[in-house]
Amino acid sequence: MEMTGAKILMECLLEQGVDTVFGYPGGTILNVYDELYRYRDRITHILTAHEQGASHAADGYARSTGKVGVCMATSGPGATNLTTGIATAYMDSSPVVFITCNVGQNLIGKDAFQEVDITGIVMPITKCTYLVRDVNELADIVREAFALARSGRPGPVLIDIVKNVTAEKAEYEYLPREKHATSGRLAALMRRARTSTLKMPEPDQDDVNKLVDMIAQSKKPMLICGGGVVRGRAHEEFREFARRIDAPVAITLMGAGGIAGRDPLATGMIGMHGSKASNMACDGCDLLIAVGCRFSDRVALKPATFARQAKIVHIDIDRAEINKNVETDHHIIGSAKQVLELLNRKVPQYDHSEWKKYVFSFPTETKYDENGPVMTPKQILDTIAKVCPEDSIVATDVGQHQMWAIQHFHFDYPGQLLTSGGFGAMGFGMGAAIGAKLGNPEKTVIHITGDGSFRMNCNELSTEEFYKTPVITFIMNNRRLGMVRQWQELVYDERYFQTTTDRGPDFVKLAEANGLQGFRVNAVEELETAIQAALEAQEKGIGTVIDCNIYEGELVRPMVNGGTHITEFLVN
Repeated sequence: MEMTGAKILMECLLEQGVDTVFGYPGGTILNVYDELYRYRDRITHILTAHEQGASHAADGYARSTGKVGVCMATSGPGATNLTTGIATAYMDSSPVVFITCNVGQNLIGKDAFQEVDITGIVMPITKCTYLVRDVNELADIVREAFALARSGRPGPVLIDIVKNVTAEKAEYEYLPREKHATSGRLAALMRRARTSTLKMPEPDQDDVNKLVDMIAQSKKPMLICGGGVVRGRAHEEFREFARRIDAPVAITLMGAGGIAGRDPLATGMIGMHGSKASNMACDGCDLLIAVGCRFSDRVALKPATFARQAKIVHIDIDRAEINKNVETDHHIIGSAKQVLELLNRKVPQYDHSEWKKYVFSFPTETKYDENGPVMTPKQILDTIAKVCPEDSIVATDVGQHQMWAIQHFHFDYPGQLLTSGGFGAMGFGMGAAIGAKLGNPEKTVIHITGDGSFRMNCNELSTEEFYKTPVITFIMNNRRLGMVRQWQELVYDERYFQTTTDRGPDFVKLAEANGLQGFRVNAVEELETAIQAALEAQEKGIGTVIDCNIYEGELVRPMVNGGTHITEFLVN
């Protein structure tokens, strides 16, 4: 059947099972939006306040549902406004397809109004980019883009379509998703696919056997649960493996939910703001097995001395990560789920009670003086956990509140925590929370942020209100850019500069101006009351902002300075 490029795009989205897209229209993409109007009963479009909000919403939707997120924007500034969201998805291996439209083919390269080489700009932060100049190639490119986004190590893909292609016509034939891999361009791509793009690497059985032998020789094993466990939904296999080898488990920022936060084997976060138990275990173990972990500079602060007494084993789907940051003694290439399934068939039950007794002699969680005049971060997070449903999804922004959330809010399943880990994008949380709520309407969605980050995404309160996607936002308000101020205090001799944010707006009034309810709280009892009101309001489709007053000088503890050994705590 002959269709316009815009209609072919809609049909291809339906082939992929897409029912929700996030975006912001503009001139070059109007043909697509005109067609989307005709498909509005099958594909819901969410208009955000800003393209960056749309990019984070599509990302949050993807992370929380396990599906591929979809985001649309027009050319020029519309497209460039997506770049922070694209980079965030890329660093955290989140599958999102970004669709932009460019100026007409006759204007490409002529500096036309709102023309930009978006494929060139985002090439380093995507798995693949496409500039579609021929309507006859559009369907196969869309199918290929979705396959690339979800396959191997997931990640973002961008399709840029010149405007005339959206109006030109070509033959389109419906192709079920299960047949995409044997048809057209995609079949050819799969034949030459690299490990990290489409083909799922098959673990080498000899590599698996070698690790089984290494485990048998170990007296003090330790596991790191990384983002690959979460992305690959390999949590059940990981938890069985941890129990079989009876090893303490540290989590990375992206690994939260891979093992339940309250699991008896969990030692908490590892690295710069890792618990003493995690960091001391890393320093004392004789075998360190990292699953789906990049060994980033926030984990392996000083690679030369990281796990210095241990043989280091790395399990990862992406060969490019092996020996990139930390030299390993052994590695297995493959998906976390498949490798762990193989290991669980071969590894017998071990007992490392003495080793665990040593590890858990160190604290797994920071304690605070809770008798002060204001609430502590732990009090706030403990109260949220107590009053809100246990399966609530949590989206954070970036800063002190992000670290406190990982330290004190115990995540139990993959996709429960949505945070910008690798890229560290302030402003991620609100969009991600909206996307998560749309993808999981039956769940309570919590947005934990700081007053600095909230200023970067509070424009999306209007999106939350309009679409009746109630999110409960908690602002850890210390009137400071807290994490930067913490570095100024500890590393820059207390030269506080440009980190004070004791200024407007009034967050409660801002919430009310956007049709939401707002509360300002100073004590745990007030917080509990506000949360109860927020839970009741969400049943009516009304979101809530709760402004939580905390001490301006509160620190994230522990802290190890970058480039130093993992047990050299700057503050305890």
